[in-house]
Amino acid sequence: MRRPSRRRVRPRAVRAPRFERQLPHRRRQALIDATIECLKRYGHEGLSIRTISAQAGVSVGLINHHFPNKDRLIAAAYRHFNDELVAGLTAAVERAPDSPRARLRAFLEASFSPPNLDPEVLAVWVVFWGMFRHSPLIRRVQRESYRGYVRLLHGMLEQLLPRAAAAGRRRARRARVSPLDLRFAAIGLTALL
Repeated sequence: MRRPSRRRVRPRAVRAPRFERQLPHRRRQALIDATIECLKRYGHEGLSIRTISAQAGVSVGLINHHFPNKDRLIAAAYRHFNDELVAGLTAAVERAPDSPRARLRAFLEASFSPPNLDPEVLAVWVVFWGMFRHSPLIRRVQRESYRGYVRLLHGMLEQLLPRAAAAGRRRARRARVSPLDLRFAAIGLTALL
């Protein structure tokens, strides 16, 4: 009968995985964040799936798993970037004193304050705006995103009117504005911003 060998078994070295496992929504967000970072650094010309995957520390295949193509990933980045802008403006408006003028002032001040005027942020906006002419997907996301921005501004302008109407009959007649006029005023103001 043969005896079992007393050979020493060396434990195998445990290698750290190349990529960290994350929940799908977190991974998608990490890919969106990496896309925005790449747009800041390299612009649209330097943006590739390989560049994004290197920035995110993931494989190209993982990007393709979450986004069917680069345009969808860029559109998701645009939507997120705009949502962050509107969330920052909304937070500034909510922190303002409870008066329509103060809220509108807070909106305008936040529009022209960091992080919105950060050169890297402006560079990303320029890239997105440049893509608007050539990408139907970016145009669609821009229309959706712009509606939220106009809605926020429209609500603030609408709140200014009751005070003007209460100031006197003559001024009240001038202050009567249709909802369509308010929408155009909000669009006009956003064009100036």
